Amino acid sequence: MLESLFGNIVVEKILFFIQAYGDGYARGMARVYGIPLNGILQQLRRLENGGIIAGQNKGRTRIYMFNPRFPFLKELKELLQRAMDVLPEEDIKKYYRIRTRPRRKGKPL
Repeated sequence: MLESLFGNIVVEKILFFIQAYGDGYARGMARVYGIPLNGILQQLRRLENGGIIAGQNKGRTRIYMFNPRFPFLKELKELLQRAMDVLPEEDIKKYYRIRTRPRRKGKPL
């Protein structure tokens, strides 16, 4: 949808992922989308070098989130949210409603 604007479908998916979940790591994004890890890492580096996202090491994992100092962050998030609002419901369920934390012990399904 926005791939022509961003120049790459992988960049679009990364930005949608971070918009939906707040942050993420490369292997998790690759697993969700079924994209090779190398392609994800290359685009994450490009986005980080451009100042759009920021990476932070937590243990051996690098977590990526939107860079709060990016001057057009508010506008970017609004654009991504509007684009996500028109995504097909099956794509939203498949990619953006995945549990990221374990269920509390004893909690009913």
